[in-house]
Amino acid sequence: MVYVIGDIHGWYKSLMQCLERSKFNYTKDTLICLWDVVDWWPDTPYVIEELLKIKNLILIQGNHDNWAYAWFKYWTRPLIWTMQWWQATIDSYIKEPELMIKHRWFFDKALKYYVDDQNRIFVHWWFNPNMSINDQHVDFVTWDRQLYDNRNNDFSIEPYTEAFVGHTSTWNISHYPFCRNNVWFMDQGGGFEGKLTIMNVETKKFWQSDVVQNLYKWFHWR
Repeated sequence: MVYVIGDIHGWYKSLMQCLERSKFNYTKDTLICLWDVVDWWPDTPYVIEELLKIKNLILIQGNHDNWAYAWFKYWTRPLIWTMQWWQATIDSYIKEPELMIKHRWFFDKALKYYVDDQNRIFVHWWFNPNMSINDQHVDFVTWDRQLYDNRNNDFSIEPYTEAFVGHTSTWNISHYPFCRNNVWFMDQGGGFEGKLTIMNVETKKFWQSDVVQNLYKWFHWR
């Protein structure tokens, strides 16, 4: 079976609840991770360690992960990253220096997008269906929010049959994944207020973690 999961943002406890509640099989099933694995919450190293146990793992580039990748590789800290709760990621790796070294190559595996054999596209955020996605800048497909801004309007995702996106929390609209114009919105508050969601791509059955703040009551951002 193939599953898709929304923005994890360092929620190891939430990730484990999703995997356990969905009865995900680490050797037989496939997990498509829409990324933003890092930042906000303090367990990024353990999230990545768990993902590395999954035999069939497909990673999609996210904006937070791209910033973390630059830090891992070049020790750069762009202002846009440092404004968005980056410190939890850095602090977590300072405590786990061996994992910092081990995980440097992890980000190399990420794809800008993924299209399966049913012509479903998985991307961190959005794309322009009127041009080849290969020609679209990675900053656009990992960051641009026009899909969310236009979510009540008619739009087409042809030539794709379905799209699965994360990046922007739907918590103020829906606490559950929902579909508009064949686009599934999979981020139910991954950065702050809500739950992590995993969904079976075929059946659309989904499972969620507890509200993240209830799992990390002890944690306070700087």
